[in-house]
Amino acid sequence: MRELTATVLENKQIAEEIYSLTFACEEPVKVRAGQFAMVGVDGFPLRRPIAVCKAEGERITLCYRLKGEGTRRLASRYSRGEKISVLLPLGNGFSVTEEQKRVAVVGGGVGIFPLIAAIREYAESKEIYAYMGFRGKEAICMQYEMQRGKELVIATDDGSVGYRGTAVQAFMEDIDRVKPHVVLACGPTPMLRALKSATAGRDLPVYVSLEERMGCGVGACLVCVCDLRGGGHARVCKDGPVFGIGEVEL
Repeated sequence: MRELTATVLENKQIAEEIYSLTFACEEPVKVRAGQFAMVGVDGFPLRRPIAVCKAEGERITLCYRLKGEGTRRLASRYSRGEKISVLLPLGNGFSVTEEQKRVAVVGGGVGIFPLIAAIREYAESKEIYAYMGFRGKEAICMQYEMQRGKELVIATDDGSVGYRGTAVQAFMEDIDRVKPHVVLACGPTPMLRALKSATAGRDLPVYVSLEERMGCGVGACLVCVCDLRGGGHARVCKDGPVFGIGEVEL
């Protein structure tokens, strides 16, 4: 992890209430899929945690939803040429073994963005089957990145595009055909809870990236503590954000 001062290259809206921020660091930064950044925003004492969507040497792209005053300031304040402070990279990220040739990714909401990083990282060496969920067509973005894998299923709650239903439902309808060796998932807790229930009893490793409020991003403030199955606690920022789905209480 390093504290970097980067130069904003682009900060634009790409879907309803979704923005893409691309900045250039002074030197290349190695980032694993599933890792995240803590972004400083002028006027706010705490940084904003945002998953890395694309890492291309010194060029990093983060995608975020307008959720509160901090992200709205981030969207309006930082344009091309502005300097921005980031802590990067943070967290443990996803890991796929050599033997796991068929990989399913299941995402919803802003959880699609760390999974785009996973698709980019593994598409050349693995068969990637992507199941991405959105509220409706107005929320769909970066579809061209999701298409890097072998197959892509878009699911929308209202049925305006693709499969009518959730990404988890679409994946479970395909699971016996695809026969994935591992599942990578990120999205709202109810989505992850549904995935855990649906895959229970299957001999299938499932790894989830948790979305939690964070204060520091380095494990010191304990804001993002989650409960472990069987007792105990873990810091999502430091011990995660990626956990085996059976490790954590959802």
